Amino acid sequence: MAYVPGVALLAALVVGCSAGADGNANGADSKAGSPTVTPAPPGKYLTLPAPCRAVPRSMLKDLLPGAAELPGDQQDKVFRGSAAVTYDTDRKVGCSWKSDAPSATRSLSVDFERVVSYDPAVSDDDRADTVYAKKEKAAGLSSSATPGPPDEKDKKGEESETSEGSGKAEDPADADADATGSAEPSPSESSGGSTDGTPGSSSSPEEALPSRILDNLGDAAFLQDLPKQAGSPAQHHTVSVVFRTSNVVVTVRYAEQPALITQVPDGRELQEKAQALARKLAETLSE
Repeated sequence: MAYVPGVALLAALVVGCSAGADGNANGADSKAGSPTVTPAPPGKYLTLPAPCRAVPRSMLKDLLPGAAELPGDQQDKVFRGSAAVTYDTDRKVGCSWKSDAPSATRSLSVDFERVVSYDPAVSDDDRADTVYAKKEKAAGLSSSATPGPPDEKDKKGEESETSEGSGKAEDPADADADATGSAEPSPSESSGGSTDGTPGSSSSPEEALPSRILDNLGDAAFLQDLPKQAGSPAQHHTVSVVFRTSNVVVTVRYAEQPALITQVPDGRELQEKAQALARKLAETLSE
């Protein structure tokens, strides 16, 4: 009598296992048609350059007038620069330089940020573009309209929308008018849109093209011009150039502080030199 139930129990177990196998097979078939998520491609750059060696000495001599006249040890110290404090040199590095000349003090800094996306659905480049866009917005610029060559933008100047408030880019024609019509534009006035240009023959030292989106520099770039604050006796003038190339965002800051408050920095010169350095860094990254 005890033997028969044992056989029955064994048969029941076999039937149960077969049913479970069929269930797994059906489950596998149901998942076979599910879409497969392809991870976003990684960024182009896996490392960052040594920031204090990123600027050629020949450019440093031009950017830091007076440093070349210093004694050997002092000159080397200026050109060596000071590395920025960072906790992850694979993700963010920087360096700064400063030169004190009898007529003025010039300071320069460069920062490199390698952006990594930890979301498999978002590429490193897209994440870097978001980081860059935040910097562009903080500068009071808008890249809703992609800038074209200078001649095309001039033709489209009358068709551009009028800037509303100080936080949006102005029409190129308006920007040129502001640059020539005001000797000391405020930071809000200097955030108009324009393409990068060359100095005009009639420009005075304190006049400079306003903040604007730049063409032909990395994947995206802008320049922020910050002349002296209204009401401040100091004639401090800072120019920043920020650009993105693939998953790296680079920031160049260049400033001048004249020794005398009666002296006014040449804003256009600062802009030209900051842009020249930014383009050199972009070329170096592309090598």
